[in-house]
Amino acid sequence: MSLHRYRFRSVWHVDACPADVYEVLSDIANYPLWWPEIRAATKIDDETGELTCRSFLPFDIIVQVKHSIRDQQAGLLRATLSGDLEGFASWEIIGRDGGTDLVFDQEVVVNKTLLRRLVLIAKPFFRGNHDLMMRGGFKGLKQVLEARAASRRDS
Repeated sequence: MSLHRYRFRSVWHVDACPADVYEVLSDIANYPLWWPEIRAATKIDDETGELTCRSFLPFDIIVQVKHSIRDQQAGLLRATLSGDLEGFASWEIIGRDGGTDLVFDQEVVVNKTLLRRLVLIAKPFFRGNHDLMMRGGFKGLKQVLEARAASRRDS
């Protein structure tokens, strides 16, 4: 396995229906509204966007994200990634126990020169940075879904 290759998996549970979860996760342009570590999103076209990400380490990761699978019926979202990271990220959205389980998988090779140079000493920090980013995303997703549910109740 290459020193520059990373695999990540996160499993979350939210108290929301799969359709609402799918709607939020499929809208890449709005990720910065609820995911603090995604600092900016630029829509390129209907299937492609560019994300600027930063967690606790002092550098940005800029990634072009292109939907490769969008299947709400199957609960699948998958995107190819290019730029500072190359590979894929996917969400599996599974209705369970009155809510939704989410499985996030990502497999990437790091292209960013700084990260490639620091890999031998900094790989644990890179993993920690990713873990922190995912915690922020989970918290933000729960909040946006709770706000949607509250606005429905108030209507």
